[in-house]
Amino acid sequence: MTNLFRGFQRNVAPLCLILMGLLLAVGCGPSATTDGTGLIVVGEFASLTGKEANFGQSSHKGTELAVDEINAAGGVLGRKLLLKTEDNQSKPGESATVVRKLINRDGAVAILGEVASGRSLEAAPICQTNKIPMISPSSTNPKVTQVGDYIFRVCFIDPFQGTVMARFARTTLKASKVALLTDVAAPYSMGLADFFKQGFAAAGGTILSEQKFSSGDKDFKAQLTALKSENPEAIFVPCYYNEAALIVRQARELGITVPFFGGDGWEAPELLSIGGKALEGCFYSTHYTSESSIPAVKNFVKKFQDRYKEVPDAMAALGYDSAYVLADAMKRAGSADPTKVREALAATKDFDGVTGKTIMDKDRNATKPAVILAIKNGKFEYVETISP
Repeated sequence: MTNLFRGFQRNVAPLCLILMGLLLAVGCGPSATTDGTGLIVVGEFASLTGKEANFGQSSHKGTELAVDEINAAGGVLGRKLLLKTEDNQSKPGESATVVRKLINRDGAVAILGEVASGRSLEAAPICQTNKIPMISPSSTNPKVTQVGDYIFRVCFIDPFQGTVMARFARTTLKASKVALLTDVAAPYSMGLADFFKQGFAAAGGTILSEQKFSSGDKDFKAQLTALKSENPEAIFVPCYYNEAALIVRQARELGITVPFFGGDGWEAPELLSIGGKALEGCFYSTHYTSESSIPAVKNFVKKFQDRYKEVPDAMAALGYDSAYVLADAMKRAGSADPTKVREALAATKDFDGVTGKTIMDKDRNATKPAVILAIKNGKFEYVETISP
Protein backbone atom coordinates (compact mmCIF):
# COMPACT_ATOMS: atom_id res chain seq x y z
CA MET A 1 0.00 0.00 0.00
CA THR A 2 2.84 2.43 0.92
CA ASN A 3 4.76 1.73 -2.30
CA LEU A 4 1.60 2.26 -4.33
CA PHE A 5 1.02 5.64 -2.68
CA ARG A 6 4.65 6.72 -3.31
CA GLY A 7 4.25 5.78 -6.98
CA PHE A 8 1.10 7.82 -7.14
CA GLN A 9 3.00 10.81 -5.66
CA ARG A 10 5.79 10.46 -8.24
CA ASN A 11 3.26 10.44 -11.11
CA VAL A 12 1.00 13.21 -9.84
CA ALA A 13 3.67 15.72 -8.75
CA PRO A 14 4.81 16.66 -12.29
CA LEU A 15 1.18 16.97 -13.36
CA CYS A 16 0.46 19.34 -10.46
CA LEU A 17 3.41 21.51 -11.47
CA ILE A 18 2.12 21.69 -15.03
CA LEU A 19 -1.38 22.64 -13.84
CA MET A 20 0.01 25.31 -11.54
CA GLY A 21 1.97 26.78 -14.41
CA LEU A 22 -1.14 26.89 -16.58
CA LEU A 23 -3.14 28.59 -13.83
CA LEU A 24 -0.45 31.21 -13.36
CA ALA A 25 -0.35 31.85 -17.08
CA VAL A 26 -4.12 32.32 -17.22
CA GLY A 27 -4.03 34.59 -14.17
CA CYS A 28 -1.57 36.93 -15.88
CA GLY A 29 -4.28 37.87 -18.40
CA PRO A 30 -4.10 38.26 -22.16
CA SER A 31 -1.90 41.38 -22.01
CA ALA A 32 0.97 39.94 -19.99
CA THR A 33 4.38 39.29 -21.48
CA THR A 34 6.84 36.55 -20.60
CA ASP A 35 9.46 38.93 -19.19
CA GLY A 36 7.11 40.29 -16.53
CA THR A 37 6.71 43.78 -18.01
CA GLY A 38 3.15 43.26 -19.23
CA LEU A 39 0.65 45.96 -20.01
CA ILE A 40 -1.46 47.44 -17.22
CA VAL A 41 -5.10 46.79 -18.07
CA VAL A 42 -7.45 49.68 -17.33
CA GLY A 43 -11.16 49.15 -17.92
CA GLU A 44 -13.58 51.79 -19.13
CA PHE A 45 -17.36 51.58 -19.45
CA ALA A 46 -19.35 54.24 -21.27
CA SER A 47 -22.57 54.89 -23.16
CA LEU A 48 -21.06 54.78 -26.64
CA THR A 49 -24.45 54.11 -28.22
CA GLY A 50 -28.04 54.74 -27.18
CA LYS A 51 -29.90 57.84 -26.00
CA GLU A 52 -26.99 59.35 -24.03
CA ALA A 53 -24.29 58.33 -26.49
CA ASN A 54 -22.83 61.83 -26.65
CA PHE A 55 -21.85 61.59 -22.99
CA GLY A 56 -19.99 58.33 -23.43
CA GLN A 57 -18.38 59.22 -26.73
CA SER A 58 -17.05 62.52 -25.38
CA SER A 59 -15.76 60.98 -22.17
CA HIS A 60 -14.16 58.09 -24.07
CA LYS A 61 -12.36 60.41 -26.48
CA GLY A 62 -10.87 62.35 -23.59
CA THR A 63 -9.84 59.14 -21.83
CA GLU A 64 -8.39 57.67 -25.01
CA LEU A 65 -6.37 60.83 -25.71
CA ALA A 66 -4.94 60.81 -22.18
CA VAL A 67 -3.98 57.12 -22.28
CA ASP A 68 -2.23 57.56 -25.62
CA GLU A 69 -0.30 60.54 -24.27
CA ILE A 70 0.68 58.66 -21.12
CA ASN A 71 1.93 55.72 -23.19
CA ALA A 72 3.82 57.98 -25.60
CA ALA A 73 5.61 59.48 -22.59
CA GLY A 74 6.78 56.06 -21.42
CA GLY A 75 3.71 54.72 -19.69
CA VAL A 76 3.41 54.12 -15.95
CA LEU A 77 6.15 52.44 -13.93
CA GLY A 78 7.86 51.47 -17.17
CA ARG A 79 4.73 49.74 -18.48
CA LYS A 80 2.15 50.83 -21.04
CA LEU A 81 -1.54 51.15 -20.23
CA LEU A 82 -4.01 49.00 -22.17
CA LEU A 83 -7.44 50.64 -22.24
CA LYS A 84 -10.26 48.11 -22.56
CA THR A 85 -13.54 49.87 -23.35
CA GLU A 86 -17.06 48.44 -23.10
CA ASP A 87 -20.31 50.02 -24.34
CA ASN A 88 -23.27 49.84 -21.96
CA GLN A 89 -25.53 51.15 -24.75
CA SER A 90 -27.15 53.67 -22.36
CA LYS A 91 -29.26 50.76 -21.07
CA PRO A 92 -30.12 49.94 -17.44
CA GLY A 93 -28.33 46.81 -16.25
CA GLU A 94 -25.66 46.77 -18.95
CA SER A 95 -23.08 48.61 -16.84
CA ALA A 96 -23.02 45.82 -14.27
CA THR A 97 -22.56 43.21 -17.00
CA VAL A 98 -19.68 44.93 -18.80
CA VAL A 99 -17.84 45.88 -15.60
CA ARG A 100 -17.92 42.24 -14.42
CA LYS A 101 -16.37 41.32 -17.76
CA LEU A 102 -13.67 43.98 -17.49
CA ILE A 103 -12.68 42.77 -14.03
CA ASN A 104 -13.12 39.01 -14.26
CA ARG A 105 -12.19 38.31 -17.88
CA ASP A 106 -9.94 41.20 -18.91
CA GLY A 107 -8.14 41.57 -15.58
CA ALA A 108 -8.60 45.33 -15.22
CA VAL A 109 -6.78 46.76 -12.20
CA ALA A 110 -8.94 49.90 -12.24
CA ILE A 111 -12.18 51.06 -13.86
CA LEU A 112 -12.94 54.46 -15.43
CA GLY A 113 -16.60 55.46 -15.80
CA GLU A 114 -19.42 56.40 -15.99
CA VAL A 115 -20.87 59.80 -16.82
CA ALA A 116 -24.48 59.10 -15.78
CA SER A 117 -24.91 58.62 -12.02
CA GLY A 118 -27.46 55.84 -12.41
CA ARG A 119 -25.07 53.72 -14.43
CA SER A 120 -22.18 54.43 -12.04
CA LEU A 121 -24.41 53.25 -9.21
CA GLU A 122 -24.90 49.94 -11.04
CA ALA A 123 -21.16 49.35 -11.42
CA ALA A 124 -19.84 50.70 -8.14
CA PRO A 125 -20.92 47.75 -5.93
CA ILE A 126 -19.15 45.32 -8.28
CA CYS A 127 -15.90 47.30 -8.13
CA GLN A 128 -16.21 47.62 -4.36
CA THR A 129 -16.80 43.88 -3.87
CA ASN A 130 -13.81 43.02 -6.06
CA LYS A 131 -11.66 45.75 -4.46
CA ILE A 132 -10.98 47.39 -7.82
CA PRO A 133 -10.70 51.21 -7.80
CA MET A 134 -13.36 52.96 -9.88
CA ILE A 135 -13.10 56.61 -10.94
CA SER A 136 -16.18 58.30 -12.36
CA PRO A 137 -15.35 61.23 -14.61
CA SER A 138 -18.61 63.08 -14.04
CA SER A 139 -21.27 61.27 -12.00
CA THR A 140 -22.40 63.98 -9.58
CA ASN A 141 -24.94 62.14 -7.40
CA PRO A 142 -23.49 61.84 -3.84
CA LYS A 143 -24.60 58.22 -3.54
CA VAL A 144 -22.00 57.04 -6.08
CA THR A 145 -18.97 57.29 -3.79
CA GLN A 146 -21.02 56.32 -0.74
CA VAL A 147 -20.99 52.74 -2.11
CA GLY A 148 -17.52 52.21 -0.64
CA ASP A 149 -13.90 53.19 -0.25
CA TYR A 150 -12.83 51.97 -3.69
CA ILE A 151 -15.13 54.43 -5.49
CA PHE A 152 -13.87 57.88 -6.55
CA ARG A 153 -14.80 60.76 -8.83
CA VAL A 154 -12.97 63.73 -10.38
CA CYS A 155 -15.97 66.08 -10.54
CA PHE A 156 -17.95 68.18 -8.08
CA ILE A 157 -21.12 66.71 -6.56
CA ASP A 158 -24.76 67.74 -6.65
CA PRO A 159 -25.00 69.33 -3.19
CA PHE A 160 -22.51 71.89 -4.51
CA GLN A 161 -24.01 72.08 -8.02
CA GLY A 162 -27.52 72.52 -6.62
CA THR A 163 -26.34 75.34 -4.36
CA VAL A 164 -24.51 76.96 -7.27
CA MET A 165 -27.63 76.98 -9.45
CA ALA A 166 -29.78 78.25 -6.58
CA ARG A 167 -27.33 81.13 -6.05
CA PHE A 168 -27.23 81.78 -9.81
CA ALA A 169 -31.04 81.91 -10.01
CA ARG A 170 -31.25 84.39 -7.12
CA THR A 171 -28.29 86.65 -7.90
CA THR A 172 -27.79 86.53 -11.67
CA LEU A 173 -31.31 85.78 -12.92
CA LYS A 174 -32.81 87.83 -10.07
CA ALA A 175 -35.56 85.21 -9.74
CA SER A 176 -37.51 84.90 -6.51
CA LYS A 177 -40.11 82.42 -7.78
CA VAL A 178 -39.14 79.35 -9.81
CA ALA A 179 -40.69 76.06 -10.90
CA LEU A 180 -39.07 72.67 -11.57
CA LEU A 181 -39.49 69.90 -14.12
CA THR A 182 -37.76 66.74 -12.88
CA ASP A 183 -36.96 63.30 -14.33
CA VAL A 184 -38.17 60.75 -11.74
CA ALA A 185 -36.37 57.91 -13.55
CA ALA A 186 -32.89 59.44 -13.16
CA PRO A 187 -31.09 59.52 -9.78
CA TYR A 188 -29.05 62.44 -11.13
CA SER A 189 -32.15 64.53 -11.80
CA MET A 190 -33.90 63.77 -8.53
CA GLY A 191 -30.79 64.41 -6.44
CA LEU A 192 -29.91 67.68 -8.15
CA ALA A 193 -33.51 68.90 -7.85
CA ASP A 194 -33.52 68.25 -4.10
CA PHE A 195 -30.27 70.14 -3.50
CA PHE A 196 -31.42 73.02 -5.67
CA LYS A 197 -34.69 73.33 -3.73
CA GLN A 198 -32.82 73.39 -0.43
CA GLY A 199 -30.38 76.04 -1.66
CA PHE A 200 -33.04 78.19 -3.28
CA ALA A 201 -35.23 78.19 -0.17
CA ALA A 202 -32.20 79.03 1.99
CA ALA A 203 -31.49 81.99 -0.30
CA GLY A 204 -35.02 83.33 0.25
CA GLY A 205 -36.56 82.00 -2.96
CA THR A 206 -39.92 80.28 -3.45
CA ILE A 207 -40.53 77.01 -5.31
CA LEU A 208 -43.94 77.45 -6.93
CA SER A 209 -44.38 73.85 -8.08
CA GLU A 210 -42.56 70.78 -9.38
CA GLN A 211 -43.73 68.69 -12.30
CA LYS A 212 -42.39 65.20 -13.10
CA PHE A 213 -41.59 63.10 -16.17
CA SER A 214 -39.60 59.95 -17.01
CA SER A 215 -36.50 59.51 -19.17
CA GLY A 216 -37.46 58.86 -22.77
CA ASP A 217 -40.68 60.90 -22.67
CA LYS A 218 -41.28 63.04 -25.76
CA ASP A 219 -44.36 65.10 -24.87
CA PHE A 220 -44.09 67.55 -21.97
CA LYS A 221 -46.93 69.92 -22.83
CA ALA A 222 -49.20 68.89 -19.95
CA GLN A 223 -46.48 69.54 -17.37
CA LEU A 224 -45.44 72.78 -19.05
CA THR A 225 -49.03 74.04 -19.19
CA ALA A 226 -49.32 73.45 -15.46
CA LEU A 227 -46.05 75.30 -14.83
CA LYS A 228 -47.11 78.21 -17.04
CA SER A 229 -50.19 78.77 -14.90
CA GLU A 230 -47.91 79.37 -11.89
CA ASN A 231 -46.18 82.34 -13.60
CA PRO A 232 -42.61 81.40 -12.59
CA GLU A 233 -39.77 83.81 -13.22
CA ALA A 234 -37.49 80.94 -14.31
CA ILE A 235 -37.75 77.16 -14.65
CA PHE A 236 -35.09 74.70 -13.44
CA VAL A 237 -34.83 71.50 -15.49
CA PRO A 238 -32.18 69.17 -13.97
CA CYS A 239 -32.13 66.41 -16.58
CA TYR A 240 -30.10 65.14 -19.55
CA TYR A 241 -29.73 66.96 -22.84
CA ASN A 242 -32.26 65.04 -24.96
CA GLU A 243 -35.23 65.79 -22.73
CA ALA A 244 -33.98 69.27 -21.80
CA ALA A 245 -33.91 70.38 -25.45
CA LEU A 246 -37.39 69.01 -26.15
CA ILE A 247 -38.79 70.61 -22.99
CA VAL A 248 -37.52 74.08 -23.85
CA ARG A 249 -38.65 73.80 -27.46
CA GLN A 250 -42.18 72.79 -26.45
CA ALA A 251 -42.24 75.50 -23.77
CA ARG A 252 -41.57 78.19 -26.37
CA GLU A 253 -44.36 76.76 -28.53
CA LEU A 254 -46.70 77.23 -25.55
CA GLY A 255 -45.62 80.84 -25.14
CA ILE A 256 -43.39 80.37 -22.10
CA THR A 257 -40.67 83.00 -22.43
CA VAL A 258 -38.86 82.87 -19.06
CA PRO A 259 -35.29 81.51 -18.83
CA PHE A 260 -34.77 77.76 -18.43
CA PHE A 261 -31.65 76.54 -16.68
CA GLY A 262 -30.16 73.17 -15.78
CA GLY A 263 -27.11 71.25 -14.61
CA ASP A 264 -24.19 69.54 -16.33
CA GLY A 265 -26.57 66.98 -17.86
CA TRP A 266 -27.26 69.61 -20.50
CA GLU A 267 -23.64 69.47 -21.70
CA ALA A 268 -23.77 68.14 -25.28
CA PRO A 269 -23.77 69.54 -28.84
CA GLU A 270 -27.08 67.71 -29.35
CA LEU A 271 -28.70 70.14 -26.93
CA LEU A 272 -28.40 72.81 -29.62
CA SER A 273 -29.21 70.58 -32.58
CA ILE A 274 -32.43 69.40 -30.91
CA GLY A 275 -33.50 72.61 -29.17
CA GLY A 276 -32.38 75.13 -31.78
CA LYS A 277 -33.31 78.79 -31.32
CA ALA A 278 -35.68 77.94 -28.47
CA LEU A 279 -32.63 77.62 -26.20
CA GLU A 280 -31.53 81.23 -26.63
CA GLY A 281 -31.20 82.83 -23.21
CA CYS A 282 -30.97 79.53 -21.32
CA PHE A 283 -28.16 78.55 -18.93
CA TYR A 284 -26.51 75.52 -17.35
CA SER A 285 -23.72 74.63 -14.95
CA THR A 286 -20.76 72.54 -16.02
CA HIS A 287 -17.17 71.64 -15.12
CA TYR A 288 -14.96 73.71 -17.44
CA THR A 289 -14.99 75.96 -20.47
CA SER A 290 -13.02 75.41 -23.65
CA GLU A 291 -12.71 79.22 -23.85
CA SER A 292 -10.34 79.26 -20.86
CA SER A 293 -7.06 81.14 -21.27
CA ILE A 294 -5.22 78.73 -18.93
CA PRO A 295 -2.29 77.23 -20.93
CA ALA A 296 -3.06 73.62 -19.93
CA VAL A 297 -6.66 73.97 -21.09
CA LYS A 298 -5.67 75.65 -24.35
CA ASN A 299 -3.16 72.87 -25.01
CA PHE A 300 -5.76 70.19 -24.30
CA VAL A 301 -8.35 71.85 -26.56
CA LYS A 302 -5.84 72.09 -29.42
CA LYS A 303 -4.74 68.44 -29.12
CA PHE A 304 -8.34 67.28 -28.92
CA GLN A 305 -9.38 69.35 -31.94
CA ASP A 306 -6.39 68.16 -33.96
CA ARG A 307 -7.32 64.55 -33.29
CA TYR A 308 -11.12 64.53 -33.28
CA LYS A 309 -11.96 67.67 -35.30
CA GLU A 310 -14.31 68.98 -32.62
CA VAL A 311 -14.21 71.19 -29.53
CA PRO A 312 -13.97 69.10 -26.34
CA ASP A 313 -16.85 69.50 -23.92
CA ALA A 314 -16.74 69.00 -20.16
CA MET A 315 -17.28 65.24 -20.41
CA ALA A 316 -14.22 64.94 -22.65
CA ALA A 317 -12.18 67.08 -20.25
CA LEU A 318 -13.24 65.02 -17.23
CA GLY A 319 -12.52 61.76 -19.05
CA TYR A 320 -9.05 63.11 -19.82
CA ASP A 321 -8.48 64.10 -16.20
CA SER A 322 -9.74 60.79 -14.83
CA ALA A 323 -7.09 58.84 -16.75
CA TYR A 324 -4.31 61.17 -15.62
CA VAL A 325 -5.45 61.05 -11.99
CA LEU A 326 -5.30 57.25 -12.15
CA ALA A 327 -1.83 57.26 -13.74
CA ASP A 328 -0.61 59.73 -11.11
CA ALA A 329 -1.91 57.47 -8.32
CA MET A 330 -0.15 54.44 -9.81
CA LYS A 331 3.13 56.36 -9.95
CA ARG A 332 2.81 57.53 -6.36
CA ALA A 333 1.84 54.02 -5.25
CA GLY A 334 4.84 52.58 -7.10
CA SER A 335 2.55 49.77 -8.14
CA ALA A 336 -0.49 48.81 -10.22
CA ASP A 337 -1.81 46.71 -7.34
CA PRO A 338 -5.47 47.79 -6.87
CA THR A 339 -5.22 48.12 -3.09
CA LYS A 340 -2.12 50.32 -3.28
CA VAL A 341 -3.64 52.37 -6.10
CA ARG A 342 -6.77 52.89 -3.99
CA GLU A 343 -4.66 54.24 -1.13
CA ALA A 344 -2.82 56.62 -3.46
CA LEU A 345 -6.07 57.83 -5.04
CA ALA A 346 -7.48 58.61 -1.59
CA ALA A 347 -4.38 60.72 -0.90
CA THR A 348 -4.68 62.79 -4.10
CA LYS A 349 -4.07 66.47 -3.37
CA ASP A 350 -3.69 69.43 -5.72
CA PHE A 351 -3.52 67.40 -8.93
CA ASP A 352 -3.59 69.96 -11.74
CA GLY A 353 -5.92 68.91 -14.55
CA VAL A 354 -7.79 70.68 -17.33
CA THR A 355 -10.91 70.90 -15.14
CA GLY A 356 -8.99 72.42 -12.24
CA LYS A 357 -7.21 71.03 -9.20
CA THR A 358 -8.36 67.60 -8.06
CA ILE A 359 -8.39 67.35 -4.27
CA MET A 360 -9.95 64.15 -2.93
CA ASP A 361 -11.88 64.76 0.28
CA LYS A 362 -12.47 62.10 2.93
CA ASP A 363 -15.47 60.80 0.95
CA ARG A 364 -13.43 60.48 -2.27
CA ASN A 365 -15.20 63.41 -3.96
CA ALA A 366 -13.32 66.13 -5.83
CA THR A 367 -13.61 69.71 -4.62
CA LYS A 368 -13.81 71.94 -7.71
CA PRO A 369 -15.46 75.13 -8.98
CA ALA A 370 -18.47 75.17 -11.32
CA VAL A 371 -18.72 77.07 -14.59
CA ILE A 372 -21.95 78.69 -15.83
CA LEU A 373 -22.55 78.77 -19.59
CA ALA A 374 -25.22 80.68 -21.50
CA ILE A 375 -26.68 79.83 -24.89
CA LYS A 376 -26.39 82.85 -27.17
CA ASN A 377 -26.48 83.07 -30.96
CA GLY A 378 -26.55 79.30 -31.21
CA LYS A 379 -23.36 78.84 -29.16
CA PHE A 380 -22.27 78.11 -25.60
CA GLU A 381 -20.90 81.28 -24.00
CA TYR A 382 -18.99 81.55 -20.74
CA VAL A 383 -20.79 83.53 -18.01
CA GLU A 384 -18.98 82.99 -14.71
CA THR A 385 -17.10 80.60 -12.44
CA ILE A 386 -18.43 79.86 -8.96
CA SER A 387 -16.02 78.37 -6.43
CA PRO A 388 -16.93 76.16 -3.45
